[in-house]
Amino acid sequence: MSESTLWAPWRIGYILGNDSGKEDGCLFCRLHAEKEDRSNLILKRTEYSFAMLNRYPYSSGHLLVLPLSHIADLDELKDKAFIDLMLLLKKSIEVIKQAMQPGGINAGLNMGAAAGAGIAEHLHFHVVPRWAGDHNFMPVIADTMVMPQHLDSTYEMLKPFFDKSS
Repeated sequence: MSESTLWAPWRIGYILGNDSGKEDGCLFCRLHAEKEDRSNLILKRTEYSFAMLNRYPYSSGHLLVLPLSHIADLDELKDKAFIDLMLLLKKSIEVIKQAMQPGGINAGLNMGAAAGAGIAEHLHFHVVPRWAGDHNFMPVIADTMVMPQHLDSTYEMLKPFFDKSS
């Protein structure tokens, strides 16, 4: 059997804890405040919310949809912010369907660390496009995910769809 190498250099920051939300303050608040949408993978901003690519995706096209407010629980959102967040979540799912034509989509949120939220202090929805056979044996035997598309390519594919939306 020949040995093969799977290169995923963007994961080293996550592994070392340099780019995983383990910083002082809130990662999501910082990314939004920086106004560096391309480098921070932010695809869309609305009055109360924003959508961005997940830097450590489960699948190509994995998005995060977040309120601007630094809150941990859905109950804390005011009505206008809640509606804005839900509309952006809906738009994000529409964009994924149009741009990537997945066989299905997982969409949801994990509120609290016990529910699996990696950054529990800032509420965020996950939108994960799925295809038949998109995950193989690698996560099971090697604790490794294989991403067939680079984040930069995914950003370039999705951004025009978000730009067309109001």
